[in-house]
Amino acid sequence: MVVETHYARSGDVRIAYQVVGGGSLDLVFVPGFISNLDHYWDEPTMAHFLNRLGSFSRLVMFDMRGHGLSYRPGRPPTLEESMSDVHPVLDAADSERAALVGIAEGGPMCELFAASHPERTRALVLYGTYSRLLRAPDYPAGLPPEVLDEWAVIIQRDWGGPALPRTLSALFGRRARAARHPVLA
Repeated sequence: MVVETHYARSGDVRIAYQVVGGGSLDLVFVPGFISNLDHYWDEPTMAHFLNRLGSFSRLVMFDMRGHGLSYRPGRPPTLEESMSDVHPVLDAADSERAALVGIAEGGPMCELFAASHPERTRALVLYGTYSRLLRAPDYPAGLPPEVLDEWAVIIQRDWGGPALPRTLSALFGRRARAARHPVLA
């Protein structure tokens, strides 16, 4: 299947998006930090997943600012900047109100958008996400800051290699279990 990539203008930024399917429900898929619309279709499992979503909805997908085919500002965008990109994508896709599906880092952005713009949000679906990443006095389930330091070293060293997802998964899994259950560490 060939899916056309379009670009929505968000201020001075261009956000890559695609629309698949023709159902009555608009479903906006917001991925985590590893995202590339074109490469989704090259991976059979992901392509199958997206086709299934498009079988009952009008699936709107986009690469967040700084990711995939979208504009790269040279620094990580703020949560508010990422959220502000949803409006132009919805407008460009001619969607008045959509269900948002937030995966991993896409979850907090979807939560903020839904809370800030309930008139544009039909539903909120979250998968493998979090309300806060780092531990805080009022959020003991978060990761300790040193985990992000380890993560940065691993990403710099192994970015693009086949072991990166497995390594990050093991690192976060081990640390998350230790944070919740010190006996398992």
